[in-house]
Amino acid sequence: MCNPRNELVQVAQHGLGEEDVPVPFMDALDGITPAFRDKAYLTSLSSEMGESWADKQNASLLVLPLFDGKSEMGMIILCIDSDWEPDAETLDFMTNISHVVSGVVSRYIVNEALSIRELELEESRADAIRRLGTASEYRDNETGLHVMRMTHYSAAIAKAMGLSEEDREQLTIAASMHDVGKIGISDAILLKPGKLNKNEFETMKSHTNIGGDLLDGKDTLINAAREIALTHHEHWDGTGYPYGLKGEEIPLFGRICSIADVFDALVSKRTYKEAWELKEATDYIQQESGGKFDPDAVIAFHDALPDILRIKELYSDEVIDPNRVLSLPAIKTSKDEWVSWNDSFSIGIDIIDEHHRYLFDLVNKLHRVITDKHGAREVARVLHGLSQYAQIHFRAEEKMMDHYGFAELEHQKHQHQHFESKLKTFYDELHINPLTAQFDMITYLKEWLVRHIVVEDGRLSELVGMSVDQ
Repeated sequence: MCNPRNELVQVAQHGLGEEDVPVPFMDALDGITPAFRDKAYLTSLSSEMGESWADKQNASLLVLPLFDGKSEMGMIILCIDSDWEPDAETLDFMTNISHVVSGVVSRYIVNEALSIRELELEESRADAIRRLGTASEYRDNETGLHVMRMTHYSAAIAKAMGLSEEDREQLTIAASMHDVGKIGISDAILLKPGKLNKNEFETMKSHTNIGGDLLDGKDTLINAAREIALTHHEHWDGTGYPYGLKGEEIPLFGRICSIADVFDALVSKRTYKEAWELKEATDYIQQESGGKFDPDAVIAFHDALPDILRIKELYSDEVIDPNRVLSLPAIKTSKDEWVSWNDSFSIGIDIIDEHHRYLFDLVNKLHRVITDKHGAREVARVLHGLSQYAQIHFRAEEKMMDHYGFAELEHQKHQHQHFESKLKTFYDELHINPLTAQFDMITYLKEWLVRHIVVEDGRLSELVGMSVDQ
């Protein structure tokens, strides 16, 4: 198929196993700009690629051109017996087949592009919800990353509890609105550096009702967000607020978000307190099982702890300390990863290495979505998530470089901006031809990430040994 630059990209293959074709000649056609004909025709690889291919594998080919109206879309290349010479009637028949296939492919591309548009409408609504939730956090949180950590913690707990992927996706979006009611709390209370007095605390508690009023509506997603905003401070034993709900009277999403919110508050530094040690925080969650928290959700929290601890590092507010040693529980990995992490990719900074592993995970997820043929909509969704996390990772890296006076900061920023721009280009090209864009992007991602980590980020190792206060 032709990509938007009119270069050929192989998007499908059938019957060309290693035994059948020892030389992968199809790779040679990738990236060339073809000379199209309007009818099916016979040719050979040496005719198309030059006589240098004759000694390698001069395969005989039957080419069926694909058109969308008068525009060239691509071609079907059939390997044929070199002794077969179809007559004019057969070539006309194959031309008619190419017309039929062109229509099928054109409709497929249109339908896939429409599915991406539908996803964008859903993402726009979800993004508006996330932005409103993040806006409420900016008033008492420097970066708003608390919202990202808390929503991902909630999703990890929900997964451990066996919730469906659909429910987890809804929870991830809705949980970002848990503290939206803080918009209605005065700065004098919200930003107070010390402990709140009784009256101030009563005012602070009203953020749950304010959130519920703001999120009143009939939309399923808004209703889920409203439930969370109203009930994430309710306690399993009935001692919470605003309604004093008890046990399963508290909606499940509210019970899950309660643990996620408290855990992040405990292990995060605030103006009025230092961050708790991990063991101290996890022990507290366990102690409150059956008190503040749903016992089943507490079990799920502990089961999900490897993922939760990784999320904590991936979305941290703090400047990355190049000397900090991480000791995270092992994460299960697939045996058939397309691009696997190995020690040669380590740059000697544990937190950056963890960021890079996660980027590899996202690229492998994108590869699985493409190879398992989940469709352009799912490709666009995963690519969007990859783009979002790449921005978080790059800003964290740049913040560290700036803090430690890394000489190549501007060069790194340029590299990061180029990558972000390239991802946007791929996303835009998904609308034009979903078939070619996904194969273009997956090859680029693997090559760029490996090279950038080994060549560019490898230089960050010179920061190891510098003082965190420098």
